[in-house]
Amino acid sequence: MSYDPRVDTSRPHPARVYDWLLGGVDNFPADRAVGEGLPAAARQNARWNRQFMHRAARYVAGRGVRQYLDIGSGIPTEPNLHQVVQELVPSARVLYADNDPLVLAHCAALLVGTPEGATHYLDADVRAPGELLNRAGDLLDLRQPVALSLIALLHFLPDDQDPYGLVRTLVSGLAPGSYLVLTHGTADEHPELEETTKDSYRRGAIPLRMRTRHEVERFFTGLDLVAPGLVTANYWYQQEDRVPPQERSGFWAGVARVP
Repeated sequence: MSYDPRVDTSRPHPARVYDWLLGGVDNFPADRAVGEGLPAAARQNARWNRQFMHRAARYVAGRGVRQYLDIGSGIPTEPNLHQVVQELVPSARVLYADNDPLVLAHCAALLVGTPEGATHYLDADVRAPGELLNRAGDLLDLRQPVALSLIALLHFLPDDQDPYGLVRTLVSGLAPGSYLVLTHGTADEHPELEETTKDSYRRGAIPLRMRTRHEVERFFTGLDLVAPGLVTANYWYQQEDRVPPQERSGFWAGVARVP
């Protein structure tokens, strides 16, 4: 694959660091330097986070939701969101949005959906939520329920970028019956690893704002949290799911319905 000239391989990017944590190969020395500086638990936490996304996507698809907006989607790692939901809802429309040219190049090459459904990608930034929603409306019918996915994204938005306001804007543009699927990095269960994690991202000039459970819960204000509520990523599962390992996690995870 030929890379977009806008890709600055000398600077690490969160999506490419995450790709490295998941065992991917679409990353560069700068990304690997950040990943290698993280605690060993980071790789397992990334896998649990990814597995939560699969379980949550199956849950929402099982409720009949046919539209999905995945912001900060990252580099595709199979099975991707559209593969999970279109297996249950072949006519589902999935829109991936990211602002890393390398992510978009991979999306163009790899994200092929079912003939009945549709899979698209959008070069957009969550920090401009109104513009993102307007453009998403060209591909999704925002008058109908949409599952909004914000997986491992918001901890890269410091407080001065108003992450709570960004999420409110996005959710307010969704129809009743929509869902918010969200995970967020935390040191609540790994306090001894907090400084090492922050230092590694800081050396890569990547802002990181891990938040407590109480702080993450604020993103769901006004929404109806689905059982089991806001829990760590490997504790979120439904009765039909295989029970994941009950161990410490570095992510809070939740699914909530828009009333």
